[in-house]
Amino acid sequence: MNAFAYVTAQTPESAVQLVRQDGRFLAGGMDLLGELKESLATPKTLVNVKALPGTNDLRTTGTMWTIGANVTLAMLAANSEVRRALPGLATAALEVGSPQIRNVGTVGGNLAQHSRCWYYRHRDIECRKKGGTACFARQGESKYHSLFTGSMCISPLMSNLAIAFAALDARVVVQRGRKPETLTLADLYASAWKTPAAHNSLRPDDLILRVEVPIASDRRSAYLQVAEKSDFDWAIVSCAAAAKVNGSTLRATRLVLGAIAPIPWQADAANAFLEGKNVTTETAERAADLLLRDARPFGDNAYKLPIAKALVRRTLMQLVV
Repeated sequence: MNAFAYVTAQTPESAVQLVRQDGRFLAGGMDLLGELKESLATPKTLVNVKALPGTNDLRTTGTMWTIGANVTLAMLAANSEVRRALPGLATAALEVGSPQIRNVGTVGGNLAQHSRCWYYRHRDIECRKKGGTACFARQGESKYHSLFTGSMCISPLMSNLAIAFAALDARVVVQRGRKPETLTLADLYASAWKTPAAHNSLRPDDLILRVEVPIASDRRSAYLQVAEKSDFDWAIVSCAAAAKVNGSTLRATRLVLGAIAPIPWQADAANAFLEGKNVTTETAERAADLLLRDARPFGDNAYKLPIAKALVRRTLMQLVV
């Protein structure tokens, strides 16, 4: 691990200015610490952003939830109002890592984390994501990799919160230069779809400030995932759903899959099909087929397809229980 300077920013503007000096932002530091140890990151400056005003807020107004980037996953999972109004989001936070990790890991960090691909993380391998000429997972071990990709890299998005927030039509407020900009979840990860080296659409000096979730009194949400271990493990496939529910009838449904693409995976056809439908096994299976119809499994990951279909069915069923 290389030597580095450590500074604490007092404002978002100063944080952005400081990190431009070949630096990285530091909040919970869970992902960054791994990158430093594995020599994937060699910043000259770590910019502590834990004290930035407003970034620890977890509150509601009449129309919006505001969730600061420094809110920990433990705080999000334990908040009684979040668990009541946004149960899918609370569950997604609770499924991250271990209690120790959730006590430190932050909302912003979970959204901005880098690839978990073992080829990318190996210090001696120069893959496409690190500027190389080959994606070794395509012809190698692809057990945990994408079923969908728009570029040569098939490393999937592993953020639980990204999937839950996408289902809730959330917006992410990012400090970009001297002013904040608001991005949809699709915007936040769009670059990862088309650019092998990108983990998301954030520039090196972009700083996530908060996430805004619109309030809808008749909306329900749910999140489920499958992992090899029940605790302290990454999802093999995750699923989030949100909809306005009347009895067992769905309106304005958002159905999202995670860990199968470099972006939160949605399909307009699946959401449109569910509009006004009652949740049954048959409608859930049809929605899953529409969501997965363009999947292109690789050598080791076709097993994700039946898991994804089962999660879609179970997650939709949770909305009407």
